[in-house]
Amino acid sequence: MSVKLTGRIASTPSSLLHDEVLKPQFNYEVDHLLPGYIQIEFAMLLEYVRMGLITRQDALPIAKALQGATPETIAPDPGRNMSDISFALERYIEGLLPRPVPCWHMDRSRNDVQACAQLMFGRAQWLETIGELGQLIQSMHTLAVQYRSVPMPGYTHYQSAQIITPGFYLSSINSEFLQAMNRWIQIYDDVNQCPLGAGAMAGVELPWNRQRLSKLLGFRQPRMSALSAVASREWVLRMAGELSTFSVLISRFTTDLIQWGSSEMNFLHLPDELSGISSAMPQKRNFPILERIRGKSAHLTGFYMDMVLGQRNTAFTNLVETSKEAGTHLLALFQQTKTLLRLLKAVIDHLQFNEDRLLYICKRDFFGGFTLANLLTLEHEIPYRTAQVIAGRYIVRALEHGVSPKPGDPRLLDEACVEAGFQVPDTAVLLAASFNVQGGLYAKKSTGSTNPEEVQQMLTAQRERAEKLQREWQDRQGQLQAIEERRERVMKRLLSGKQRKDVSVDAV
Repeated sequence: MSVKLTGRIASTPSSLLHDEVLKPQFNYEVDHLLPGYIQIEFAMLLEYVRMGLITRQDALPIAKALQGATPETIAPDPGRNMSDISFALERYIEGLLPRPVPCWHMDRSRNDVQACAQLMFGRAQWLETIGELGQLIQSMHTLAVQYRSVPMPGYTHYQSAQIITPGFYLSSINSEFLQAMNRWIQIYDDVNQCPLGAGAMAGVELPWNRQRLSKLLGFRQPRMSALSAVASREWVLRMAGELSTFSVLISRFTTDLIQWGSSEMNFLHLPDELSGISSAMPQKRNFPILERIRGKSAHLTGFYMDMVLGQRNTAFTNLVETSKEAGTHLLALFQQTKTLLRLLKAVIDHLQFNEDRLLYICKRDFFGGFTLANLLTLEHEIPYRTAQVIAGRYIVRALEHGVSPKPGDPRLLDEACVEAGFQVPDTAVLLAASFNVQGGLYAKKSTGSTNPEEVQQMLTAQRERAEKLQREWQDRQGQLQAIEERRERVMKRLLSGKQRKDVSVDAV
């Protein structure tokens, strides 16, 4: 017969509290946090054995019971476990023991256990998200390589500006993705500190080896301050804040893709399976997947603000408000982010640029004005600001006369030069050099420019960096997997009944 959970209150949670709050929270934790709770229980069981508080004989049935704990065997019960996952797990295991184990669950709190289970869940989700970003980066690189030297119009202030290439644009976006992935890995390392052993807020009274507990659960180190271990949920804000910042980049990127996919621009193509139609206008071929991606990016900032406001103005201690309520949408945050990344990867994997259309716009508009002003100064010693005025006047008059950029009209350029007080020979050669589409790409000499040779160097460096980050991500995945495998071996060793001295955290 089980004893009561508390002597402080006499009644069980009300039906309202159970139905509206406790049961939904319980179900969420059983679905997503239960593996972490079980791993924590096993780690602490080994510590009890190490400290000599529980014999190996008594530890054996506890370990066996832990092995059998599943979402099907753990259920909310206001009377028996107050619909709390920690109490439910404790009650479930107690019910399977042949005799009471007095020291089991002594000198411990739900606070640090809960904080630890939440962080274990969060870091696993974070690693999955990093992995999805890594896949997107690879797809972006492949597409950028394909279109490294294809000219396309570039715009500033939504006006024709300079000739670039899709490869240049995509490599620029990918450089932002690589920076994000680097930051995300750093965040993982920073937050991967074990709260376990902090107790309720001020520490515990037995000689728990927090370093061993930390290693057994795959953490980098224990969280040094007991209070911070249970009070802080900064890791939630750091992850959510980073994803909110990332969502801004995604929204800007997809805005460009949406514009380029419009019937007016017609710069890109997506296959039928990623396209949509109009029920009323048969001529339309829509790309709603891009709108979905941009729309989903807005949710990430919404979730972040929800978490910020949930923690704001709360006391710096363990609170349900910060530990549970403020993290209500944490899973949704990760799910939306991973969905967004997968959708965007699908777009990039299937996206094709309309090269003929891109070249047509590059030839139609006066993208070489910058080059023309430079050449007037470099080759004819016209002061640069005056050269800018001459180039601008020429373009205005060419547009007025319906003259295309190439071959242009040398007489109009002659007139603009004379008005400024200069005689410039061979203006036809000057115009041909200035408004040459391919020449406009290769004229750029600076590091990081749209020059296809510079883009190739950027792509090579990005590939190397992506491979390095991928290895770092795999290392962290591998560390958790190795810890899991070792923990399983220790569990089997304990359950085997063989007398071994290394059935402890030292074995891991």
